[in-house]
Amino acid sequence: MRGPARVVIVGASAAGLTAAETLRREGHRGRITMIGAESHLPYDRPPLSKQILAGDWEPERLALRDESAYQQLDLDIRRGTAAAELDVRTKTVTLRGGEALGYDGLIIATGVRPRRPAPLANAHVLHTLDDALALRSELKRAARIVIIGAGFVGTEAAAAARKLGVEVTLVDPCPVPMARQFGEQIGKLVAAWHRDHGVDLRMNAEVVGLLDGASESGVELADGTVLEADAVLAAVGATPATDWLSGSGLTVDDGVVCDATCQAAPDVYAAGDVAKWFNPRFRALMRVEHRMNATEQAMAAARNLLGAARPFDPIPYFWTDQFDAKIQAHGHFPPGSDITITHGEASERKFIATCTQNGRTTGVLGWNMPRQLRQARALVEEATVHLGDHAR
Repeated sequence: MRGPARVVIVGASAAGLTAAETLRREGHRGRITMIGAESHLPYDRPPLSKQILAGDWEPERLALRDESAYQQLDLDIRRGTAAAELDVRTKTVTLRGGEALGYDGLIIATGVRPRRPAPLANAHVLHTLDDALALRSELKRAARIVIIGAGFVGTEAAAAARKLGVEVTLVDPCPVPMARQFGEQIGKLVAAWHRDHGVDLRMNAEVVGLLDGASESGVELADGTVLEADAVLAAVGATPATDWLSGSGLTVDDGVVCDATCQAAPDVYAAGDVAKWFNPRFRALMRVEHRMNATEQAMAAARNLLGAARPFDPIPYFWTDQFDAKIQAHGHFPPGSDITITHGEASERKFIATCTQNGRTTGVLGWNMPRQLRQARALVEEATVHLGDHAR
């Protein structure tokens, strides 16, 4: 496959780099321009809230490729700049500095940006390498940190901070950590795991502001409680980086809306955290903020830009490491589904849980049981393969 003469990839991310590599591997010999808002070359993000924050790794270990690999790919990489506008009618991406880049094919891989609600405007966030290094530096001096948000990033950061000997208070409006991701039963086990490691959990709590005065500093809750803190991390989720697409002609609704092939418009595809595509396997629009999906979807988007026209219908895979627990999952865990432990014992913190919706298995989760989880994945495969075949 040769494909369009000029390809622009917006997003120097794992998804963006994978798209470029896939284009070259599939035989594309035209110009590829990659636009990245950060000054760094593409790097791996999952370790930011774990190994980087805890000080186990240094930044160079995150690099996805060395510089010679980019020379071999023959990429025109624009670092430290961002896309400001897109016009799909004229096939033009305009950069923040005013330069206009024409394209014959476009892949959007801009990812997400951390939420910064007004009461938390001055808190740390944890999304980029610079964010992680800044927070790590502060944790070297801090005795206490308050982490607001008990999802993936918040719980992983809590574990990393405890490893550094910092006192941690974890705050969330939900009744248990990771409730939005895995429901109350698994959330209770995550809560107990963190308490066992000395984390102070404040659930069902709403933050109304940060205090930074001569007499009092910390986090103020809606009930008037003040949690003292030397550092504050806001880990309250992220939003797709789509502000530059206003007026572009694309459909944007909690991400770039795509069909089953990841196509958002003629000659325009999206991949990674920013893409909201129809997954025929689950007959659902999905936007998946996990590392493996970024790689797999970027490969699919690049091949489809070159004409493959194949639906992207994965069983998503994701994981989280917290203290010495590895929680892994395959599939889809929609709100309101039932999650039940089906193998092993929760008390031993080695088990498999199954997620079902309307009597159909949509996901499986393993806590320190990687081999058994790989076997359990077949349950999701069997329950969804006919849906995917029908949708094709």
